Amino acid sequence: MVKVQGCFDIVVIGAGPSGAVASALLNKKGYQVLVLEKEHFPRFSIGESLLPQSMEYLEQAGMLPAIEDAAFQFKNGAAFTCGELYDFFDFREKFSPGWGTTFQVQRDLFDKVLADEAEKQGVEIRYGHAVTAYQSDAQKASLCVESDEGDVYQVEAKFVLDGSGFGRVLPRLLDLQCPSNLASRTSLFTHIKDNISDDRFDRNKILITVHPLHRDIWYWLIPFSNGRSSVGVVAPREFLADMQGDSESKLRALIGQGEMLADVLDDAELDTRVGRIEGYSCDVKQLYGDRFALLGNAGEFLDPVFSSGVTIALKSASLAANVVDAQLAGRSPDWDQEYAHPLKRGVDTFREFVEGWYDGRLQDVIFARDKRDEVKRMICSILAGYAWDLNNPYVKSPSRLNTLAELCRR
Repeated sequence: MVKVQGCFDIVVIGAGPSGAVASALLNKKGYQVLVLEKEHFPRFSIGESLLPQSMEYLEQAGMLPAIEDAAFQFKNGAAFTCGELYDFFDFREKFSPGWGTTFQVQRDLFDKVLADEAEKQGVEIRYGHAVTAYQSDAQKASLCVESDEGDVYQVEAKFVLDGSGFGRVLPRLLDLQCPSNLASRTSLFTHIKDNISDDRFDRNKILITVHPLHRDIWYWLIPFSNGRSSVGVVAPREFLADMQGDSESKLRALIGQGEMLADVLDDAELDTRVGRIEGYSCDVKQLYGDRFALLGNAGEFLDPVFSSGVTIALKSASLAANVVDAQLAGRSPDWDQEYAHPLKRGVDTFREFVEGWYDGRLQDVIFARDKRDEVKRMICSILAGYAWDLNNPYVKSPSRLNTLAELCRR
């Protein structure tokens, strides 16, 4: 019989950004929190370009000083190029109030800083411990846990938050997964010693490049503070399957077709294994249940194009911490109206922009030569992560993008 080794107020699955921030926020409210993390930190993760909206949630969790001390690459915007076209958005000139700058981070270091800060604040984290089963009743949730040393035990909690990211622990165990309505795409990526001297490249901004012949193929270039960068390409699965060679040769060939990007990376040294992720977009049937809720990528992941993943993860952590607090305090919160609906409001804004990117509407807006300053500030706000600001007409009604794209095409 598996022994119970601990009863907690909240168990969080995963020590990534959503798990670390949610656990810290709940610890501040006086709850006993346990985090179960399958991996050992530091560990590699993709998604390295933060959005300014994220800073609000890091500040709430008391983690901002540690992030600022880590000397990550400063970021103030995003630049876009396609052939001879080029434009950029300075996040300090956005429509919405709030942070206008952030950082571009190596996720192995960034995630460890967050997890270490949660521990310093009093959160218990068990690394190398994987959740293998979940069940709940009217009083508690029970989790079966297996360590990487082979120990099997059970923990109990009043509530469980799943911040397991692409591991999607509870969606798998509870059969909550469902297909995304976004097209299946593949990403090839790596880290490089960039050796960039091209003065067209601003290290304070992520560079997004559109393939000159295929508008649904795009690249990211995310500079770090140590002379290295993250570079990757996103393309339809069939397009990459038709190319010759392994993942590295395909990535090299596509970078060579990136015009300005190819020039910028002319002296780069590709010295790290090329990674590959397929069919990364995902969705779930529900974001919460009687004694659980899903955070960040464990619930839904859209697409890497606007670096929204960490922002959505931290927003979900902030929302969920408040609703869990209300539930454990006996206030009977409405999880749909206080968590799922407000979270999805921003996700739906990002989704409209992701779909608009791939069908060309948003690209037409970004590369339009004559954009009204006010409209550019509104678009800039969403690109900066402020997808929940209902004072922004393009958040209140994301479908306005259709009209804007048509005007830009004229």
